[in-house]
Amino acid sequence: MVLSRALKLCNFLDWKDIKVVYKRYASLYFVMGIDSSDNELITLELVHHFVEVLDRYFGNVCELDLIFNFHKAYFMLDEMLLAGELQEPSKKAITRVIEAQDQLVESAKLGTDKPTAAKS
Repeated sequence: MVLSRALKLCNFLDWKDIKVVYKRYASLYFVMGIDSSDNELITLELVHHFVEVLDRYFGNVCELDLIFNFHKAYFMLDEMLLAGELQEPSKKAITRVIEAQDQLVESAKLGTDKPTAAKS
């Protein structure tokens, strides 16, 4: 449905009882389903914010980053949103939490109790 749309069309459409909001970044499509009463432009901004967080963490995010690290993408989205509303607007804070989690995982792999100091 989204892939077959012409590039000149707007980035939202109605489907059943929801609005589909999408944005293409290079070869990646980010799609969100929202209530009919929600604002499409704010949702596009949320998508853009999410992509900026992904870029901040992965460098220039690509399909392989999301395939092999989908759990991190979900964790970033979970840090960013709460019940569909923006919870944490700071990209720096979200990235810091993800890096702290990475350090906990590394310390668990090494069998140490104390994680190393988090990056600032």
